[in-house]
Amino acid sequence: MGSPELSVVCKSCGSEVSPYVTECPYCGTRLRKRAPKLERKGDEITARERRRRLRAPRLPRLAAADRPYATFAAILAPAIVLLVVRAADLFPSEVGALVGGAGSEWWRYMAAPFVYTDVGYLFVVAVTIAVFVPSLERRLGSISAVLLLIACGGLGMLAAEGVHSIGVDGGTLLAAGGNGVALGAVGAWFTIRHAESRKHPGDDYDVIGVTVFAAVLLALPLVEDFANEWAGLAGGLVGLGAGLAAQALGPASET
Repeated sequence: MGSPELSVVCKSCGSEVSPYVTECPYCGTRLRKRAPKLERKGDEITARERRRRLRAPRLPRLAAADRPYATFAAILAPAIVLLVVRAADLFPSEVGALVGGAGSEWWRYMAAPFVYTDVGYLFVVAVTIAVFVPSLERRLGSISAVLLLIACGGLGMLAAEGVHSIGVDGGTLLAAGGNGVALGAVGAWFTIRHAESRKHPGDDYDVIGVTVFAAVLLALPLVEDFANEWAGLAGGLVGLGAGLAAQALGPASET
């Protein structure tokens, strides 16, 4: 390492000052964040070379979304399907809803969460998605958010059929709509946001508002036949698990 500079010129007043001070003694301008540590090498005093700390590598993350594309898709796609069902006078089972089970038609598990029988059910889920999913997209990226919503909905429908098959839920299985998708989004958002709040005291969030959204979604099966309670609970658990996984991979980039 070469010998240090004999002086540094202050950009504010033009005076020559020592390279080992943090502020100009003439005008008080901040020259650097901290003074370098000195060490003696023989008869010469030099600045100690800074050592870089080794950091554990982090897994690569998908880029955060500039626009909430996943949110738009999760709201517009079911709305279009509902319009087609109404216009063509179709039964919900004809476009993917679970009525009695999926059988060998595995695609129904993926389609059923985006099939609605009335506007009210879609409205409740769409409002929840509009509130919580954009924040998830900023943190996880659009592709990850889409995969999360599909997983919450699909696994929720699979759980609904599984519970019905063991006789816990009597009658004919009816399952469609995105109560599992919405509860999954709430669960993932809550897990990530709660962790951020613990890391940054004072950065609070509206716990009561989140509770109200979750309570309304959990109560949907009481007024909507196709809103299956087991699909909703399973979707919520998947969302909670996804939020924990996101925290394990690294801190969120947005608050």
